Amino acid sequence: MPDPIKRHPSLQPLSRDHHDGLLLCFKIREGIKRGVEPDRIKSYTDWFWENHLAPHFREEEESVFPLIGMDHPEVKIALEQHVRLKELFTGPVTDYETLRSMERGLEQHIRYEERTLFNTIQNEAASDRLAEAGFAHHRVPSCEVWNDPFWSDKSV
Repeated sequence: MPDPIKRHPSLQPLSRDHHDGLLLCFKIREGIKRGVEPDRIKSYTDWFWENHLAPHFREEEESVFPLIGMDHPEVKIALEQHVRLKELFTGPVTDYETLRSMERGLEQHIRYEERTLFNTIQNEAASDRLAEAGFAHHRVPSCEVWNDPFWSDKSV
């Protein structure tokens, strides 16, 4: 098994956000597996988008991606993924297939950033600029405040 990736301290809060995003993917999968109404799952994904993903994407686009340039091929891939995920998360959801698309797209995006893009940023960005980028990160509300834990609901 390969050694875990050593993440620059400035990128660590964003990697923790990625962990929260992977938990969202798990919750969507569990909700679908348990037959939870898509509207219940969508309520949570709406909240998660507004409180976690949209601010996270904004921070990456304003503070992190510019470190290697918005025209960098790997940044362009991430930006395209951001656009697609925004469409999925802010669009209507009436079925499990759309929820599965959200879950798969988000997981793929997080894996891409963690395994590829963040490594490139660490290798190519000037260390002083990388250190400055970390100061902008603000923690968002905990996912634990959600009052409908559909992903663990045994009554469904």
